Amino acid sequence: MGVIMQENKKSFKAVVQEFFPYIIIIIVVLLVKTFVVSPIRVNGRSMENTLHDRDIMLLNEITYRFSKIERFDIVVVHYQNEYLIKRVIGLPGDQVSYIDNSLYINGKKVNENYEHEITDDFSTSVIPKGKYFVLGDNRTNSTDSRMLGFFTRRQIKGKAAIVIYPFSRFGWKK
Repeated sequence: MGVIMQENKKSFKAVVQEFFPYIIIIIVVLLVKTFVVSPIRVNGRSMENTLHDRDIMLLNEITYRFSKIERFDIVVVHYQNEYLIKRVIGLPGDQVSYIDNSLYINGKKVNENYEHEITDDFSTSVIPKGKYFVLGDNRTNSTDSRMLGFFTRRQIKGKAAIVIYPFSRFGWKK
């Protein structure tokens, strides 16, 4: 009976050794998903032509702990009970205007290196410290800072820059 018990101990130890790396991998994946990146689905047409309805992206939730939010970043903002994907246009201290479909920051014309729909003329007040002004690229079909106001740093959940599905659209988006 002692021999059988010893064989069972060996087999249990062998099983634990065999599955231990997989358990570690599962724990690491869960930690990464919880604290670093998570998938997010584009809902609606507000970011066309850059992003399309039902695209699945990776949301980098940690990047802004180590770097600043930059103009033209694609971000996910939390508004009430929804997550919206938008583009950062105005930073704290900026005054944003669109005149004849051209962007002006603090009175100076700024070139935008991405496609967007026609933007009706508007102007903001100076963006307060810790707040951001975001727009969808499909300006005629976007609920954004023009209606919702400025967003706080805390409302910005992370940077969304890579489409992972559909595979035909896989890649970095700017």
